[in-house]
Formats: sequence, C-alpha cells, structure tokens
Amino acid sequence: MQFIIPFILLIVPVSFESVVPLPRPCRCLYGDPCWPSQLEFDVLAARVSQPLIQPLPPAHACYPHIDPSGNCTDVQANWQDGNWRADHAGAMQSPNFETFIFPNDTISACYLNTSLEYPCTQGSVPVIGVDARSSEDVQAAVEFAASHHLRHDYLGRSAARGAFLIWTHHLKNITFTDSFIPDGGPAFEVYENALTVGAGVQWHEAYDAAHSRNVTLGGGLSAGGSVGAAGGWMQGGGHSALSPAYGLGVDNVLQLTVVIANGTHLTANAYQNTDIFWALRGGGGGTYGIVTSATYRTRPSVPMIAAFFATIINSTDPGPSPVLERLYTEFIRISPSLSDAGWGGYASLALGAEGTSLALRFFFISPTTSPTQANDSLAPYFEFAQTLAANSSVENGGALTIVANFTTQVESFYAWESTIFRGEGQGQVGFNAELGSRLLPRDVIEKNYKRVAQILLALPAASFYFVGGGVVSLRDPSSTGLNPAWRKAMVHVLFGTGWPEGANASQIREAEEIVKGGIAQLRAISPNSGAYFNEASMFEPNPQETFFGSHYAKLKGIKAKYDPSDLFLVAKGVGSEDWDEYLICPRK
Repeated sequence: MQFIIPFILLIVPVSFESVVPLPRPCRCLYGDPCWPSQLEFDVLAARVSQPLIQPLPPAHACYPHIDPSGNCTDVQANWQDGNWRADHAGAMQSPNFETFIFPNDTISACYLNTSLEYPCTQGSVPVIGVDARSSEDVQAAVEFAASHHLRHDYLGRSAARGAFLIWTHHLKNITFTDSFIPDGGPAFEVYENALTVGAGVQWHEAYDAAHSRNVTLGGGLSAGGSVGAAGGWMQGGGHSALSPAYGLGVDNVLQLTVVIANGTHLTANAYQNTDIFWALRGGGGGTYGIVTSATYRTRPSVPMIAAFFATIINSTDPGPSPVLERLYTEFIRISPSLSDAGWGGYASLALGAEGTSLALRFFFISPTTSPTQANDSLAPYFEFAQTLAANSSVENGGALTIVANFTTQVESFYAWESTIFRGEGQGQVGFNAELGSRLLPRDVIEKNYKRVAQILLALPAASFYFVGGGVVSLRDPSSTGLNPAWRKAMVHVLFGTGWPEGANASQIREAEEIVKGGIAQLRAISPNSGAYFNEASMFEPNPQETFFGSHYAKLKGIKAKYDPSDLFLVAKGVGSEDWDEYLICPRK
C-alpha cells in the first residue's frame, strides 16, 4: 500500500477535534518554488528509519542513459507479475496510472517497448518518498507533508505527478491472537480469534500465515495474491469468494490503527474512535488517514466444495457467437438459484487459444454447501451445456466444447486459492486498463436477465462476480460506512478495455468512451444501485451517489473532523468534488 501527497503552500495547523474546514490553498508540486528544499528533506530523512526513496517508473532500467546498470531483462520477465510490481515503489498494477496526460494531450510516460523511441519520463510516478517501516515513520511523513499536503488500487490512487510518496509496503507485521479483545473493550466478553496485519501485508502472505495456524480468512483474491490486506481493499468494502458465507472485508474487521492528518496514531474499533472506525470500513481508502494495521476475525479451516466450468467455442467470429449467447443467457437466468445455493466466486467471458471465440468459464467455492446440494444446484446447467454442445457446430453459430464441468471437495479455501490464483501464469497484470462496473441486485437479474446477458456479452472482458447476497445482505446497512447498495447486491459485474503502449490521447479517449457507454447501460437497468469503489470507472457521472450512496454526507462530516484541510484525497473519493480534476487546487 502506498499514499501520495502533493504539498500545500502553507503550514496549516490541524485539529481533528474541530469540524471547521481550514483554508485549502493549491498544492505544491515538484518543480514549483514552494517545493521543500534539500535541507528540509534532510531534516525529514533524519526522523525516519530508512533513507528517503526516489521512485522511478518500472521500465527505467531499459533506458541506459537513465540507469546504465539497469537490468532490463528482469523488467521484461516480470512486467506482468503483480508481486514484482508491488516490490517497486514506482510501479502500479496498470501502467496507464504511471503515465500523465497533459491538457494539451501530450503524454509523460516511460514505456517498456523502447522501440517506440519515446523518452522515458516520470509521468505520474512520485518523485520522492518515505519507505515506512513503522508507524513512527508514517507519522513523520504525514507531519512533513502537512506542514509544507497528499493523495491504490485499480484507479491509480497511489500515483500523482510531482508528488511525495508514503510507501507502506514493508509494514509486514503479522500477529495471531487466540481471544482478541479490542482496545477499550470489556474483558468479560467472549471475543474471536483474530489475525492482525500491517499495512504492507499482501493477501498471499496473510493466507500463508493463516494456513500455518489452520485458520481461514475471507480476504481478497487477485493475480498472485498481490493485493494489500489492510489498505484500499478493505477500506473500499473488500469482496471475496467467501463473502456470501462470511461477509465482506468490512464486516470482519475488529480493529484498525490509523495515522490521521495531524500525525496522531489512533486505535479505532467498536469502543473508541468509533466514527472513523465506521468511515474506514467502506468509506474509501486514502481519505481519512493512513491505516497502519487491521485486525480481522479468523475461522477454523474446513473442507469446502468447489465448482469448475470452462468452455471453448470455435466460431467464424471471435466475438460473442450465437451458441455463447444461449449458454450465457441461461447462466444469468439461473444465477439467483446459484446464489441461494451458497456459491461464491467468479465467472468471466474470455478468449481462449488462438482461433477460438469468446467463451464462458467460472470457478466457485462454498464452505456451507454440501456435496449433494452442490451437484443439485449445478447439474441442470451442466446438462443444458452438454446438450447445447452436442448440437453445436462452427457452421451453425459456433462449436461448443465443454472443457470442465464438475464439483469437487477441496481440503480448504487455502488449497483452492493457492491453486487458482497463485499457480503458474496467474500473476498477470501490467496492462493498460480502464474499468467499469455495477452492483446488480437480485430483482434486476430476475426481471431482466436477458438484457443483463445482452449488455455483458457486448462489453469487453465482462465478469460476473458472486460476492454479494448471503451473509452480505443480512448485515445492517448502517453498520459500516460502506455504500448500502452492497446489502442489496447479489453480484458485482465488471468489464474493462485497454490500449497498446504508446497510444496517443485520442486512442485512450476512445477506450474511455467504451467504458462510459457500458456503465450507462448498466446504470439504466439498475438505477437505484451503485458500484464498487475499488473496481469502477473514473467516469461515473455521480461518484458520490454511485460509490457511497446515502452514507456520503456522514462520511464527509467525519472526513472534515479528522482531516479538515483535505490532506488525504483520492480520485472520486469523499471530498474530491471540492477540488479540480487533478486534485491540485480547490474549486472556487
């Protein structure tokens, strides 16, 4: 996890006890006269445990004039590995967030493809920062930024041109507690077993640690397990394949520690600092402070039931074939019954090997479904698919081949996660990407399943995530700062498009228009729902309502209390509407 801070011009006293907004001058960027002097950076360096870092774009090693000793072979080999990227302070999950497009459409970037013959420039990669190894390092960095101002996930919220970086990647503490008592909580109550992770712990590390203690966490799932366990994942809501059974990330947090804008290190839970505890659970990352640790409840590791389905379609058209339309429409139609059966997991439309067309695949898991229930819930669909395949052909709308369609018992969630998400070739990120998404309630799917299928079939790289319903829908919508739309959502649908390295601003805007069109269609069929803050479009026309719903006013009030000068800002986050599109100057 990392946080970005463009500096403000003036020293501003901050008191989280006051809710009066403070003056907010434009922020200071690298190269401006107000940028801190070397002497001031030297004073900061003396306060922190590690030398200050100067992040560079990850491809810089392929430009000898910048880095004569750089290992370009290593960069090329690991460019699409999420964990390699996480180990580099200047790397984002999607390289487009490392670039910067100026108002005149010129682009500052450092491309891996050196044959494009563009110069390697800093783009949106921060120019200097603190490699935090303790909460004291974080406090020193926050105080430094506040006295001279700040701004992770799919939306590039850890990238900002000319900015100061607080890199929390090395806060790797992991602690187990057999009977966790939140600070300030009554000792006579019976509490749960828990795991506490530092801000730099990634989910693959948390899962390995949990496995060693024979417990399970309902945490995030990503290529290589590279997503942070205490950062934006949880603060945006935190979905998982186990969410239908165990709830979202925000539903499983027992305590947080956080450095707020005035440098104070707070403990927040159900007994103290309850308002910021509420806001941090779903009100968006990088907005209220820097979370330095998160404590989650754990559960005993148990055998689970998994389901796998994969197809290949040979067709004269690489796009959605008639046979896929039938296969996918039926899948969307039965999805409410699959949710009722307790399944969680992911379905996607993807191209297979060269020469094949768009096809459907899914992988599910459930700790609550019995083998008999699992078979009964999926057998009709498997039979439908087999009949469809037996009667399909290239000449008649596409030849469907069923590669996998079975349910099986797995030893544990860990066995399922490590096989699917951390197997060979699973760490694939490093592509330019623009995302769009929507939370779809059950009634929308039941009434409009044909339209839902039609929309998703036409969108690029569409996915259908079973991460809502079940326990998620049973939690009180007001229990956390999360958008209440999550409590009515059965699925989270996601799509995305991209562009090649070196694309100009006009080509990038074409991709953006595809996303805008897609979210407009999804919004039209679910006007009263919202979208997942961590996996959504930067072009939502009403981000406050879409991402935070009826909780927005309360979230903004809490932000004003703990961060009255807007030190912490992220794109489309709480309070961002009061600043220009670059989050540099407040709107008049």
